[in-house]
Amino acid sequence: MSAEGLSRRRFFGLAGAGTAGVIAAGAAGGAIGRATAGEPVAPAASTATDAVPFTGEHQAGIVTPAQDRLHFVALDVITDDRAELVEVLQAWTAAARRMTAGQDAGEVGAVEGGPYAVPDDTGEALDLPPSGLTLTIGFGPTLFTTADGVDRFGLADRRPAPLAELSAFPGEAIDPAISGGDLCVQACANDPQVAVHAVRNLVRLGAGVVSVRWSQLGFGRTSSTSSAQATPRNLFGFKDGTDNLKAEAPKALDQFVWVADGDPGADWLAGGSYVVTRRIRMRIEQWDSATLVDQEETIGRTKKAGAPLGHAAEFDPVDLAALPARSHVALAHPTNSGTAILRRGYSFVDGTDGLGRLDAGLFFIAYQRDPGTGFVQVQRNLRTDAMNEYVQHTSSAVFACPPGVTGPDDWWGRALFS
Repeated sequence: MSAEGLSRRRFFGLAGAGTAGVIAAGAAGGAIGRATAGEPVAPAASTATDAVPFTGEHQAGIVTPAQDRLHFVALDVITDDRAELVEVLQAWTAAARRMTAGQDAGEVGAVEGGPYAVPDDTGEALDLPPSGLTLTIGFGPTLFTTADGVDRFGLADRRPAPLAELSAFPGEAIDPAISGGDLCVQACANDPQVAVHAVRNLVRLGAGVVSVRWSQLGFGRTSSTSSAQATPRNLFGFKDGTDNLKAEAPKALDQFVWVADGDPGADWLAGGSYVVTRRIRMRIEQWDSATLVDQEETIGRTKKAGAPLGHAAEFDPVDLAALPARSHVALAHPTNSGTAILRRGYSFVDGTDGLGRLDAGLFFIAYQRDPGTGFVQVQRNLRTDAMNEYVQHTSSAVFACPPGVTGPDDWWGRALFS
């Protein structure tokens, strides 16, 4: 049987047939993130090993219930040939369609082409199920116009006004080497090998056209994007994402996440979204020396239950009058920030900083309809956040994520390049 006919998911089934910035709990969303009866639920894998549908109005991996593992990669386009870039985007779409279904990246696969054929899949995900893999692509500002003003691909007049590099914020220490990018791919899965395999094969398919600028591995989701998910904890030990926007609240998503017809530059982006990523270093050694009451007053919630201060349960309504004025929740709550973003970040631990401390923190990911009225507005409101003593933003990027692939002949970015 060919690799095309025998997916990893089917193989697995046959074999088993016999046998936070914006970082901590409640940062954004408020009551608007709660589901209401009768609202539709976004398509998702029924179990942690199943496949998530690839096609749809919106790209998977945005409101999809957040998986446990992440591999995020930003890439530079190293050609000036528009046709070559389009060819890579088409090849990526075909490979993503296959890999998210649990198949090899190419029709030949890792081992089915014979001993003298070059495999079109790297093979490390052989025999593994789809594991809820989603692949989400975005286009950075420099794809439309380079930093020195060159329009390489005839796209300058198609760059939406909201797609611009973020302005500087107080206290950050942004490293350009791990910021920006012409393209991004977000791979989320419940198995880290499946996520890494997907990114590796897309990079392989783009050889000579794109090169990796920076990448980030993440573990332990730090937000819930579905009301069916329990609220996770971040590396500060607090529940994170209690009042995040949820897949079961489509009206809120339409208001705050999805680009709509009539939005600036939305002729090709309607149904898509903007993603902001920030690598946030958490000073965990300093945090670990703070008293429990100091930690709770910094966040604005109890550590054990995740309840707003002055209340007993996680989902009790936030009483801003009962919170310290500089607490994270008080400043980031929609009542004060006036907006909402959909967060789906991940924790990271990347060795040491060379000074005997863990290089650890939050890889923050936020989707929104407009970064200027989303992340930027929230971040400006956090300039007096008590949490700023314990965190520092070290990388920054923004990308426009096109709408979903809707049919067999569709491909990532078709409306932009057509």
